[in-house]
Amino acid sequence: MHLALVTITVRDYDEAIAFYTRALGFELLEDTDLGGGKRWVRVRPRGDGGVDAPAFLLARAATPAQLASVGNQTGGRVGFFLHTDDLERDHAAMLARGVTFTRPPADHPYGRVAVFSDLYGNQFDLIQPRAYPGIGPMSGADTIR
Repeated sequence: MHLALVTITVRDYDEAIAFYTRALGFELLEDTDLGGGKRWVRVRPRGDGGVDAPAFLLARAATPAQLASVGNQTGGRVGFFLHTDDLERDHAAMLARGVTFTRPPADHPYGRVAVFSDLYGNQFDLIQPRAYPGIGPMSGADTIR
């Protein structure tokens, strides 16, 4: 068993695809028309593993409750954690492409981290992890925000 997809509810497929592929530099894995205005849209960070690597499913909000969740899927907490081997490089590239960082790069026991928002306000950690003594690389997911 493995994690395959994580849904991010969006207002509009095309604006979400543009942001995730252009501003974040993700690759578009699939954009399939399912009929009735519904599409199956999958994106993920470039170079993020093979065919079974986890991806984001960009799902257009279809009900008032879903629309209310756009941009606040985790109640204002950081909900998504992206690892990098060079935070300064990726931070600078994302800034140049218009990504809004809500917290600049900072050092923490688990690594160097910057926090950014997607076009709807969902919070992401961009982390260059460091090894934690005795337990290896940490994701930052265990931190309190």
